[in-house]
Amino acid sequence: MPMSVAQSRSVTLQLQLHFGSLLVLLTLLLLGMLSLAPPASAAVFNPKTFTLANGMQVVVIENRRVPIVSHMVWYRVGSADETPGKSGIAHFLEHLMFRGTKTLAPGEFSRTVARNGGQENAFTSYDYTGYFQNVAVDRLEIVMRLEADRMTNLVLTDEVVNPERDVVLEERRSRTENRPGGLLREQAGAAMFANHPYGMPIIGWKHEIQALKTEDALAFYRRHYAPNNAILIVAGDVSVDQVRTLAERYYGPIPAGSVPERVRPQEPPQHAPRRVVLRDVRVGQPRFSRRYLAPSYNRGATEHAYPLQLLSEILGGGSTSRLYRSLVIEQKLAAAAGAWYNPNSFDLGSIGVSATPRPGVDVADVEAAVDAELHKILDKGVTADELARAKDRMEAGAIYARDDLSTGARVFGVALTTGRTVEDVETWPERIAAVTIEQVQAAARAVFVANNSVTSLLLPKTSDQTE
Repeated sequence: MPMSVAQSRSVTLQLQLHFGSLLVLLTLLLLGMLSLAPPASAAVFNPKTFTLANGMQVVVIENRRVPIVSHMVWYRVGSADETPGKSGIAHFLEHLMFRGTKTLAPGEFSRTVARNGGQENAFTSYDYTGYFQNVAVDRLEIVMRLEADRMTNLVLTDEVVNPERDVVLEERRSRTENRPGGLLREQAGAAMFANHPYGMPIIGWKHEIQALKTEDALAFYRRHYAPNNAILIVAGDVSVDQVRTLAERYYGPIPAGSVPERVRPQEPPQHAPRRVVLRDVRVGQPRFSRRYLAPSYNRGATEHAYPLQLLSEILGGGSTSRLYRSLVIEQKLAAAAGAWYNPNSFDLGSIGVSATPRPGVDVADVEAAVDAELHKILDKGVTADELARAKDRMEAGAIYARDDLSTGARVFGVALTTGRTVEDVETWPERIAAVTIEQVQAAARAVFVANNSVTSLLLPKTSDQTE
């Protein structure tokens, strides 16, 4: 069936449901890259920032290369802020934000952006929800007016909500239930977090999505969608004075809301490693992955966050990384191998490793080879050369990353919605540059703890095979 306007906006977002979408993973990578520039260029974006009288924070990143602007509104609310039993409501509301206001008919928002030559999208994560438009600079006022309107004037009825709920259910079927990898990621996420809402899928559990009502969406909207719970980020061919004038005109009159404090259940100590095995006849290639609970920039042993970012690059950052070189090139056990780290969660994050066996290779052999590489890190640490090359690779990537108009907006959006500041972003270079070999090894020993891990195996299954 054809996708609705709102569904089309969320298609790319569901890749982030457990490990982060490509958008989020790219942003995390860019955050790491930008943090590795030399101290002389520490002020990476040189943003200007101010706050409206109603509490809405505004960040302006001037980029005069082309007469285009990226206009983004980020809300400090995501699926981890949902009421128990209402999983999926944050993502569902993202869909419904395109379904009309007191002044705009359903779909008119998108039609207006398109008529003015713009592009738009939206995304939901565990910790934030965002909406953006990329338009010519002389169309900035139009999209700002539209976005401000739906911040406060959303209109929802059963006639609009019920069909869109079916769209979300179909999205879940196509992107999770019909994909063995999606099902495994969902189960692994639930195993990773026993108590914290990060263990729930962003799109929601099917039975809870089916029960969502119009009033649920409106209650969530009224509770969280307010200027003092939002960040406006404008990047492109504009000045801070231009943005201030428009922001005060369109967002300034919206009254501040009574936004609840962000208090979430926290994860208790974990006392046993977990394994999640999914066998499915649709699996053509086995896959091994493992996640470890890890500190973020905001929670846990935060002193390990910067070293872990570099450790992830050393372990799995490309064809010269330890895992790839050992498993793919030298031992010829895997077709692919890598590592990743998410330090930007509002609460605890995770670090992970993964590998895909070559045809004919037992996944157990691949798992053993990965374990061997992790033990080498724990026993002997990393070398000065590895650390230097990891920084060089990420710094080189940052040079190209700055060329993208929306990069800065995304970096600041993630940071500011998860408890960090503009200064934190701009001073990352010095913090990363100070990381030592000893700190990387200490971070590895702190996080590579079996009891804090979930191992996931995606395996093929013959039609007559039983568990």
